Amino acid sequence: MTGLEKMKSQILDEAKALADSKIAEANRKAEEILEEAKADAEKSAANISQRSDKDVANYRERILSSIDLQKRTKLLAAKQEVIAEVLDQSYERLKTMETGEYFAMLLKLAEKYILPQDGIMYFSQTDLGRMPESFKSDAKKLAEAKGGKLDISGEGRNIENGFVLAYGGIEENCTLKAIFDAKRDEFADKIHHILF
Repeated sequence: MTGLEKMKSQILDEAKALADSKIAEANRKAEEILEEAKADAEKSAANISQRSDKDVANYRERILSSIDLQKRTKLLAAKQEVIAEVLDQSYERLKTMETGEYFAMLLKLAEKYILPQDGIMYFSQTDLGRMPESFKSDAKKLAEAKGGKLDISGEGRNIENGFVLAYGGIEENCTLKAIFDAKRDEFADKIHHILF
């Protein structure tokens, strides 16, 4: 081998060694990049999975909350229905009371609403026809005890039950329906407390 061929061979060997070194370096860097890409991909997959798990948990929580709200709404509606039924039954019982008991209740109601003035008490034609004489005298005594005077009108009013008190053009509606309607919320609260 001549000197030129030796030199050429040496240059080729060095170039090959340099190329092999560069290729090895490139392969190593490619491996690092690949490992980083894998790590990033795993990290992204974990983040996506974690977000997905959170989204599923949030969705489940919203569904459970919605179901709970629907359950409470239906329970409340059922309670209100029961309360309304109890109120309706109570009103019907009052309407169908035996005469003596009915007028005793009206007398207690009158005691609450009679004023210390001159007034007139109006009833339905039906109640006027079945009114005990003792009721008239007892109502007049209640008015006198409060410092007033009360007459019971012989003219029947277009009311179902109860009475209307009139004092100088101002009337107090003391029909059972009016009192029930005015105190419906109060009665409903008491029934709720008793039943639930």
